Amino acid sequence: MKLSRRLQCIADLVPKGSRMADIGSDHALLPAYLVKVGIVPFAVAGEVNQGPYEAALRQVKGSLIEDQVQVRLGDGLAVLTPNEVDCITIAGMGGSLIASILDKDSAKLEGVSTLVLQPNVGEEFVRSWLSKHGWLLVEEHILEEDGKIYEILLAVKQDEDTFSVEDKLLYTEQKLGNVTLDRQWLMQLGPHLIREPNDILIRKWSSEIAKQDKILATMAATSSEEVKVKREQFEAYKKALEEIVACWQKDRRSFNGWKN
Repeated sequence: MKLSRRLQCIADLVPKGSRMADIGSDHALLPAYLVKVGIVPFAVAGEVNQGPYEAALRQVKGSLIEDQVQVRLGDGLAVLTPNEVDCITIAGMGGSLIASILDKDSAKLEGVSTLVLQPNVGEEFVRSWLSKHGWLLVEEHILEEDGKIYEILLAVKQDEDTFSVEDKLLYTEQKLGNVTLDRQWLMQLGPHLIREPNDILIRKWSSEIAKQDKILATMAATSSEEVKVKREQFEAYKKALEEIVACWQKDRRSFNGWKN
């Protein structure tokens, strides 16, 4: 059984020996793989839609792992009971939806020590939720596959005192060129990712700058005061992003020159 690069990265972050649940599991590829290769002894594949649920059932049955992977139909964490699993993965949906899933049935997180989350967009909503609920963001990965860029976040549950100190350190304000990267910026860009900005991260935010150009072009035709204020906000955001990306590109050139 071979996973996509995105799913393989998620699989590599699941602790060996854990009991895991994959929420929004689609075809149950991830839990089936983790059980088949011996990383986890037990998994739950949760799916809210009938079609993917039936596909997951076929996958599990065809892999002869029905005694180790339970496919359940339900909304988000509703498929779980407290203390049933210690690792949860949620991938392939928006960041705000992931945060709402975790928020809606937070009692089901009892006994869970690891979260592996892959939002398609809105990563800042996930980082914000983790920070507000005592989950320390310990790793971030970014990869590109089939023309799409994905960020994968690994978080662990911490005791209150340890979390308070480490989370503040993680989101400590810092300067990058003429831009002050405050907590809001770090939530958006990724506090671990910006420590070693790679070409994929640079491409992602260069693309965002191009999007801002298009938004500003559509605003140019309107002269209302409200649009003028919004335009100034978008221009300031775009200018800050340009400064950030320029600093990353300079660092990458310096690194490559030193490497060679």
